[in-house]
Amino acid sequence: MTARLPSLNGLRAFEAAARHLSFTRAAAELNVTQTAISHQIKRLEQELGIALFIRQNRSLALTPQARDYLPGVRAAFNDLRLATDRLLRKDDDKVLTISTLASLAAKWLLPRLSNFQEAHPGIDVRITTSTALVDFSSGDVDAAIRYGRGHWPGVRSQWLMADELFPVCSPQLLGGEKPLTCPQDLANHTLLHTSGGYDDDWRLWLTAAGLPASIARQPGPTFDLIFMTVQAAIDGFGVALGRTSYVEGDIAKGRLVVPFKIALPSDAGFYLVSREAAPDPPKLRAFRQWLAGAARDKP
Repeated sequence: MTARLPSLNGLRAFEAAARHLSFTRAAAELNVTQTAISHQIKRLEQELGIALFIRQNRSLALTPQARDYLPGVRAAFNDLRLATDRLLRKDDDKVLTISTLASLAAKWLLPRLSNFQEAHPGIDVRITTSTALVDFSSGDVDAAIRYGRGHWPGVRSQWLMADELFPVCSPQLLGGEKPLTCPQDLANHTLLHTSGGYDDDWRLWLTAAGLPASIARQPGPTFDLIFMTVQAAIDGFGVALGRTSYVEGDIAKGRLVVPFKIALPSDAGFYLVSREAAPDPPKLRAFRQWLAGAARDKP
């Protein structure tokens, strides 16, 4: 027997609240009240028979079941949006669809994208998020931004930028009751972690700093997306291990500070990936040139 699909409004509320880890921000994004978000999520939890959020006094966290459920929900909404775009948009030469990582989109690409739109008002950029390699033969995506070493078969890879790894935290945490003046002080603070390929980051940085790797095993929350980890650091929940592309904007605006000077170079980087041995259409050529310049510029 086929399981009945849960409420679409409930799923939208869940995806937004999980992305922001805040009912208030989800309500603002969806243009509804916080009470409506809370009711929709409660109804969804009742439909599924599963708790999705751990509600605390001043914070919101995903349950393990919700962390497993979220990627599929997010992918389904992306597929719906792309399918609707294909249905309603006839002028494909004016629509540029870029696939990228959710955290890179939130923390790096979207804050800069208005500059591209101002320079190219005739190109309608659509952003979809995914970690999987793109099947360009489907025609759904024009190019993708991916993280790795650039050795993907059957595609053209253009290097954009590399990252360094270093701790970041809220200015309030830096000036709090517990000192944070040297790396050894991390043993007295909550470390924020990111899953999905970044599990080993803290151990690598601690080892490079000459500290016991066991510090990385201290109790602390884990998030499935880097931008959620960064937001938790901004909100003062602990110390995150930042990657340059994800935190440079928040550092420039004073939302985050870098307590130590020790940075660990990453062994990989971001690449723009597109069809192999195929000339760029004008819309992609314009985006490729702009993206290369944006990757060189500082915020």
